[in-house]
Order: sequence, then C-alpha cells, then structure tokens
Amino acid sequence: MTSLFQKRKRIFFKNKLALGALILFCVLFVLSLLSPVLANDKPLLLRYENKWYFPFVQNITDAELGGNLPTYADYQDSFTQEQIAQHGWAVWAPIRYGANTVDYFSQEAFPIAPNKSHWLGTDDQGRDLLARLLYSLRLSLLFGLLLTFLSSVIGFFVGAIQGYFGGKTDLSVGRFIEIWGSLPQLFILIILASFVKPTFWTLLIILMLFSWPNLTGVVRAEFLRVRNLDYIRVARTLGAGDLNLIVRHILPNALIATVTYLPFILSGAIVALSALDFLGLGLPPGTPSLGELIREAKENLNAPWIGLSVLVLMTTLLAALLLIGDGVRSALDPHEQEK
Repeated sequence: MTSLFQKRKRIFFKNKLALGALILFCVLFVLSLLSPVLANDKPLLLRYENKWYFPFVQNITDAELGGNLPTYADYQDSFTQEQIAQHGWAVWAPIRYGANTVDYFSQEAFPIAPNKSHWLGTDDQGRDLLARLLYSLRLSLLFGLLLTFLSSVIGFFVGAIQGYFGGKTDLSVGRFIEIWGSLPQLFILIILASFVKPTFWTLLIILMLFSWPNLTGVVRAEFLRVRNLDYIRVARTLGAGDLNLIVRHILPNALIATVTYLPFILSGAIVALSALDFLGLGLPPGTPSLGELIREAKENLNAPWIGLSVLVLMTTLLAALLLIGDGVRSALDPHEQEK
C-alpha cells in the first residue's frame, strides 16, 4: 500500500463518527444477510427418527414427520412440534417467525404489541415485525448496492467519454443528459407499472435508467481537468493510445473523485425503493420492504411500535451512510492530507 493510501486511511480512522458508522453499517449488513438464519419459522437443523434434515433450505412433507398429508410440514402446528419432540430434536432460529409467517395461534387481535413472543410486536396481518425488518433490510441493501454499482458503471463510462473527447461529443452527450434528466420519472414509473409487473429486476432496470447521470458531471469534470496535464501530453506524444491514457493515467484519479459520492448514491437508491413501495408502485404486495412497513405504520396509527421501529432503522441506516460518505470525503480532501 502506498504512503498516500496509508495517510487517507489514517485520516478516515481518526474520524470517530465515520469509523463508528462504517462498523454499524457492516453489522447491519451482516445481520441482514443472516436473516434466514436469525428469523425463520422452520428449524435450522432437524434430527427425526435417526435422519438429518435442514428444513430451512429443504422442503419436508407432513407425512415424513408422522402426519397424513402430502403437503409441506407446518412447523407452527402443535402436532408437528410434538412429533419432533417425541422422535428427535430440532435447532430453531432465535426468532421463530419468517418474513411472511402469520401467528395464527395468537389469542390477541392484530397488530400485537411487543411481548415475549414478538419482541417488536406484529403488523396488522400478524407477521412478526422484527423478522420483517431483517428481511426488508436485506432486500433494501442488496437492491441499493446493485443499483449503485450498475448506475455508477454507466455514469462513469458516459462521463469519461464526455470529459476525454470534449468538443461536439461533450456537447451532444450533455444535451441528451439534460433532456433525459428533465423527464418526469414518477409519471413514467406509473405508466410502466400499469403494464409491466413490478419485480426486483424490473425495478432495478427502471431506476437504473434514471440514476446513472448522478456521476457523469463529476467524472466529466475530472477527465477535463486531467486530460490537459503535462504527463498526459507527454504520454500522448510518446504514442500512448486513447484507451491506454484513459485506463492507466486518468481513470485512477477519476475513481478517487467519485468514491466520495457512492454512499450518497446508495442512500438515495434505498430511499427510492422505499418511496415506490410506499406508493404501491414497487415490489409485489407481501414482499418484505421498508416502504411497505412505512405504509403499514401510516395505516395503523394505533400501533406506534410499527412506525417507531421503521423510523429508527431507516434513520440509523441513512445516517450511517451519510457519515461514511463525509468521512471518505475528508480522507480524500488534499487540504486534510496536508495537515
């Protein structure tokens, strides 16, 4: 690692807020990835009549567990639980509810306030709120990371073409971006949602079409600045081609300038998905998402635990991303490196 990288890393680590936000974000991301292990209505490991099963990744029928039905086993059913206790044992997840598991055996009306069975309560359909928060967080982070990566790659490429070639190319692409950016995104999404079934991938593609210009201005400015520096002119005089100049000499500088914006693009992607789900234009109904939880909180003002849980999670996540972005900006700031 170069001394410059070491200096930038030291500046970032000195920023306690940014470092703490990075650790918090990593913890939330790992917990979200482990949501099928942390919250599941199926056993993680099952030993039944001297046979080993992994129900959370494989389907087991009711007949295999002593029942009479050929359908998949319902592990919330008391008969199934008694059969497991008599003929074997099981290892359960800490939260014994999945994202869409309805607590049919509850004696209380939905939504249920926080109790020993549901640590954060349930929503208006009897689904465990903590389980849905974990699965919603996983979906939002994976969607946001994919959207950030894909839109950044496209935006970086377009900005690089603009800044390196300049002239008519820069002018033509710039006018196209202005026209494209002025399109009413919400109305286009409503029109598309009327004849295209919203799924994870269709929403990813649609939002990517409108989010890629976010980085073009920064990349274009960096390429315009660097392309006329002396070492670029010398390399061009020595016979270096356009591709070689872009990849080896200009690209590293532009990447450093754009890294600062990635946490903000990620937070914007998460907010965009949540807003679409809240408006009913996002993922199919029943899919665990932060936007759907916000809508449920609005529709169930008598259950404040729903709104408070979503508010705390989204505030924590977005604040962590903003603090990480600010820490990266400080680490890449030349004035901070001179101190």
